[in-house]
Amino acid sequence: MQNVVSLAAHYGRYGYRRITALLRRDGWQVNHKRVERIWRQKGLKVPKRQPRRGRLWLHDGSCVRRRAEYRNHVWSYDFVTDRTHDDRALKLLTVVDEYTRECLAIAVRRRMRSIDVLDKLSRLFLERGAPAFLRSDNGPELTAHLLREWLQALGVTTLFIEPGSPWENGYVESFNGKLRDELLDREIFYSLSEARVLIERWRHEYNTIRPHSALGYRPPAPEAIQPLPPGSASLRPAARVSA
Repeated sequence: MQNVVSLAAHYGRYGYRRITALLRRDGWQVNHKRVERIWRQKGLKVPKRQPRRGRLWLHDGSCVRRRAEYRNHVWSYDFVTDRTHDDRALKLLTVVDEYTRECLAIAVRRRMRSIDVLDKLSRLFLERGAPAFLRSDNGPELTAHLLREWLQALGVTTLFIEPGSPWENGYVESFNGKLRDELLDREIFYSLSEARVLIERWRHEYNTIRPHSALGYRPPAPEAIQPLPPGSASLRPAARVSA
């Protein structure tokens, strides 16, 4: 019971199902119904049910709703705004791999121009390789001629959503909602440096710890592979020895 309360206090915006996943990862053999009972007994908040949402692709093959089929197939990116304690603006560029759900980067600046977007993308491409498609809205920083020419030269196809239709960029919009709900609305940033440190720490936690419901309550990029059971020396089957 104490473990449930402790995890709920640390991950204030997680529901009982994600807390159950964290407990199981720590070795507890626990049923989600039991965690739910403890959750209610302790008066913890159970998130309201959300309405079902349609898929982000169409059956007519529309490129706007192209479905990611493998890692680095479709990335999506968008901006989030916030402010430091002195009321100065913060602009965040978030980049998400739609297949793995991993947040690849969150760039934090006071202002974000198209050249800044190009600089961040170029670093990501060098680190991870270029995606086949890059989905975004029609903001001026993301449709700049310089950026589009650079992406075209690298063979990256841009997927621009219809104006005024943020749901067509649903993966990154969903991620941005979690970022705001779990961090931005809960923290006061006193400087740009502090914002960068806390936001990067949250991104690392999101990728490696936070259970993701679409991935069977596993994190998008867990830090370590579960060790083999005792006596298992290799993942490959032993070679057959002829008599």
